[in-house]
Amino acid sequence: MNTLLKPLEHAIVLFGWVARLAVLALVLLVAANVLLRYAFSWSPVGLQEVEWHLISPIALLGMAYAVYHRADVRVDFIYDRFGPRARAAVDLASGLLTLGVGVVIAWLAIPYVMQAYDIGEGSPDPGGLPWRYLLKAFIPLGFSLLAVQGLIDTLRAAASLFGGAPLPPHDSLEIRT
Repeated sequence: MNTLLKPLEHAIVLFGWVARLAVLALVLLVAANVLLRYAFSWSPVGLQEVEWHLISPIALLGMAYAVYHRADVRVDFIYDRFGPRARAAVDLASGLLTLGVGVVIAWLAIPYVMQAYDIGEGSPDPGGLPWRYLLKAFIPLGFSLLAVQGLIDTLRAAASLFGGAPLPPHDSLEIRT
């Protein structure tokens, strides 16, 4: 099963790195916008919109990456008291729930993105950015990645619960810089 999970986990890590790079770009862009505003009294609308456009890949690509690294919100003080089988059962239930939520939201978001594409939605502000549908496309992409992470967690938990031995941890898949 590890041969199935490894490519999926690599995809989660790759998109997580895209989110991390978007955070770096956001920090640099905010600093540049502040410098332009206060040093040169110039504040282009397009650059300001790019700031909040970067929040979409950060949040939507980063949520699967956060679950992958177990940086999501959990009730660890209870979970840590459970035995291995009870932990696997909780992980199985949460993996199935994550998978289901990810699939449903990704599916429901597709018409929303297609509507924005069909009308050529762009910024309503003068000097704003066109192609807002590209930004909205992160919604089904991000929730699809979350569903993939839910599938990974479900398969790992099922292997642990029904196979008896947990699969090896995924920490070794991190891209090193």
